Amino acid sequence: MQIAQKAEKQRPSINWYNYYKSAHYDEKRSELLAHLENAANWKFKGTKPFINSLSPGCHICGEGNWSCLFITGICNASCFYCPAAQDLDGMPQTQSLLFPTESGYVNYINQFEFKGVSFSGGEPLLFFDRTRNYLEAVRKGCDPSVYIWMYTNGILGTDEKFKILADAGLNEIRFDLGAVNYNPKVLKNAAKYIPNVTVEIPAIPEHKERLFELLPVLCDYGVSNLNLHQLRLTSYNAGKLLKNPYTYLRFEQPVVIESELAALDTMRYVNEKKIPIGVNYCNFQFKNRFQKAGYRRIMAAQLKKNDEEVTENGYLRMIRIVDENEQHLVSLDELISRFNEVDKLIVSYSGRVLNNLEKNENAQKMKIGEVDYPVKEGYVSKPITLTGNQIHDFVKMIQNRGIYIPDDPMLFEAWRNEFIEEGMRDYM
Repeated sequence: MQIAQKAEKQRPSINWYNYYKSAHYDEKRSELLAHLENAANWKFKGTKPFINSLSPGCHICGEGNWSCLFITGICNASCFYCPAAQDLDGMPQTQSLLFPTESGYVNYINQFEFKGVSFSGGEPLLFFDRTRNYLEAVRKGCDPSVYIWMYTNGILGTDEKFKILADAGLNEIRFDLGAVNYNPKVLKNAAKYIPNVTVEIPAIPEHKERLFELLPVLCDYGVSNLNLHQLRLTSYNAGKLLKNPYTYLRFEQPVVIESELAALDTMRYVNEKKIPIGVNYCNFQFKNRFQKAGYRRIMAAQLKKNDEEVTENGYLRMIRIVDENEQHLVSLDELISRFNEVDKLIVSYSGRVLNNLEKNENAQKMKIGEVDYPVKEGYVSKPITLTGNQIHDFVKMIQNRGIYIPDDPMLFEAWRNEFIEEGMRDYM
């Protein structure tokens, strides 16, 4: 909750969700979810609802096969809701990795076999040549099936630039219309050149009716999808976001309840009016679980050591059977085949990623192309010791694929390292 603490220092009166407010919000949410129960499709363990369609990029993102390259950290808009700093430029980077050359990034994509690549910022069109160069390099140097999209506010967009990007192999472009006061002119001709045009904005409660009125225009302009994000509070946007009378939930990061309700209500509206546009709600729970787990899995698959196995949640697991004070490493399959013979076992979890932002001369290196990338030992759990019935319950939990969340604290610690949480959480 460090972000929440920083925000409270800036403005102590954060409007937190509590028991006394629960009836109103819970009733509204239940009503909207009931309406969408049969109308909406649900992907990724019931965390991403959508109406009509979901863009190819969103499928790839949820599957964890996506790399987002931040072309720049500078933006030419000043959105009150932006969760990141937008005033620093540097070399393109992603996930604590700097890529000063196009070839280095191409080698990285090929090494880990990403199926999707996106370009973001800041505002990529502020550095159009840089964006085009990386786009062309990925299109020429990677598998032809790699799906490529770009995020933009559209302020600097022109027909000429859209055509150049399309000719370079861009599959999809996503516009943040909130940055331009919902003026659709910034995307008017994009669909003439780029196969898939998406509007991607946060669901801002007080702007919902404006969005409803805009939907037919978006369809006329060839927009195929509308992606609605959940507003979240960060140390970067707290000064502006807290000026609005929103109600915040205490999740891993503070998120706005009214934003979720606006997104669900937009889906309801599109369904009722039969508007031919795909709408999905990209809530924080989906982002926090699937995007992070997907990246961890991709890294872990190639950075794991002997006797380590990769969990659904992307962590590296090691299992040791303790027999007469001696420890023996075993695979999960071996444990399952003989768990009735085991009196005690120790399960540990860790994470491993590449990181060339931090200097560490002693770090293990992974060579990709001509570049040595330092390997960072990240998350490491405390060893989890299981005995007796806990061993049986651990094996049963694995075989049931974590459908039931265990009450035992030790088994719960193992569960959260093994599996991705299912469904949208209750507010309390």
